[in-house]
Amino acid sequence: MATLTDLAHDERSARILLSLIGAPNDAATGRLLTRIGAVELIALTESSTDIPGMDQVAAAVWRDRPRAHGSVDRLTVLLAESERFRVLTPDDAEWPDTLSDLGERAPYVLWAKGNTALLTRDSSERVTITGSRAATAYGVHVTEEIADQLVRADRVIVAGGAYGVEASAHRAALARNGSTIAVLAAGVDRPYPAGHTVLIDRIASQGLVISEVPPGHAPTRQRFIDRSRILAAISGTSVVVEAGARSGTLHTAREALALGRAVGAVPGPVTSAASTGTNRLLQDGQAQVITSGSDVVRLLDAMRAPVHPAPDLNITRLAQARPVATFRGL
Repeated sequence: MATLTDLAHDERSARILLSLIGAPNDAATGRLLTRIGAVELIALTESSTDIPGMDQVAAAVWRDRPRAHGSVDRLTVLLAESERFRVLTPDDAEWPDTLSDLGERAPYVLWAKGNTALLTRDSSERVTITGSRAATAYGVHVTEEIADQLVRADRVIVAGGAYGVEASAHRAALARNGSTIAVLAAGVDRPYPAGHTVLIDRIASQGLVISEVPPGHAPTRQRFIDRSRILAAISGTSVVVEAGARSGTLHTAREALALGRAVGAVPGPVTSAASTGTNRLLQDGQAQVITSGSDVVRLLDAMRAPVHPAPDLNITRLAQARPVATFRGL
């Protein structure tokens, strides 16, 4: 009978298998992956030996996770089907080096559709633009203006393909025949939201669509949260155009700050609930004021020097500075 170990015959196949059975953004798994490699990690899931850094209970829980993903036969089929997609691992030239800043929380692989060469450009040439799904006319207008100016400055627009601000950023880039990357919380073969199927297909054709989630998988609340760290890590700067006080898009800002990245925010009317979150970022000194694409370019250029996570900043402390926002989806 075939085993998981049989399927993980090298680091690449083992990482792909881990993407299928593992929980993303799991520091315990990431710690093991860094320490012993993917092949040995998969072997540990089927052994009874002690797991470094885990007691017996934690090890038992960790080993139970792969069972929820089906039989080895089913995983064999999924691995075969994965050959239809481009999969990037840290050994590939297109793998973004900045993802290593996530340390134990780095993705196991990236599933991709489109021009993966966009990932080889310096992080100072990529900017993440995010914001409210329920964007106002003001938010849409400002997003389009900033994205258009950034594309004319030969920068790559990164966003999550969601309604509102993110879709406006993607569309502005495409309208200018610029480069844009969509980071999905679902498989690259499952455009989400469904209403953006045409948009995401166009991004895959003219730019790039990536996800750490395997093909066929639907988005979940947790996957949206996990995706925030990739949006933050992949770019030199993250810009929030509009965000309510409890907007899930603020997760991306917190992740960027924890990584030592520059964060920008577009100020909005004090009477607009859609700008409460961005105005608060500015008020707390966590973001730079963004009024145009040139403001973003200055932030990106300032990040050209090697960036490492700030030693005195971490997501837990940032979250404790204010009540953690309740995630409401993108």
